[in-house]
Amino acid sequence: MLTLSSLATRDRQPELMDQPGLAEDRHVQALRSLVRINWLSGSAGILWRPIRELARQSQYRPVRILDVATGAGDVPIRLCEKARRAGVPVEIAGCDVSPTAIAFAQRQAAESTADVRFFPLDVLREPLPEGYDIVTCSLFLHHLEEEQAVQLLRSMAHAARRMVLVNDLRRSALGYALAYVGSRLLSASPVVHADGPLSVRAAFSIQEVQALARRASLAGAAVARRWPCRLLLTWRRPR
Repeated sequence: MLTLSSLATRDRQPELMDQPGLAEDRHVQALRSLVRINWLSGSAGILWRPIRELARQSQYRPVRILDVATGAGDVPIRLCEKARRAGVPVEIAGCDVSPTAIAFAQRQAAESTADVRFFPLDVLREPLPEGYDIVTCSLFLHHLEEEQAVQLLRSMAHAARRMVLVNDLRRSALGYALAYVGSRLLSASPVVHADGPLSVRAAFSIQEVQALARRASLAGAAVARRWPCRLLLTWRRPR
């Protein structure tokens, strides 16, 4: 039985989505469900405000954005749509280790006519391409061991010319309850039903993410709460 004390410390367990043998049809079903959940929880909106502010400082030069571990690709697609409506020039790409996720994201971009490029990349084993103003990541940090999370933050900071943004779950009893109930109300995917609560138990607290940022040498990184039971790490490269 889950108790408040059991959420006091991080408990990372293997998730079905991370298994290399996951059948493609189950993977695609889970990706479709995550698109719906990300839309309802406003994942793209969490990232959009600092992106818009930086874009306004760029004197309308296109802002180049890379979304790492992009999954279904819905977050960069929605960022592209928000930028289009706001008249903000951007160039957006997304990368992921999964060929299934990349193919799904490419189909989603084509259907929405969003100008987002997707390419395969194992961000834990390969260097991130440079030349991007902003490097973002959504709902991936909690999948990692602490050392992997530090490595990812360090890699993102190295690749980003101006800003790093990490949107992730924040471990809490409310977050666990929302994940358990929401994954069942919003999805028919058994993968999402199993992984949703596990993700919250594996999530970091704000203090833990602050410690990861210090270990990754992201001096001045800010970590703030975001609705619902999310956190946003923001790091700006010193001028």
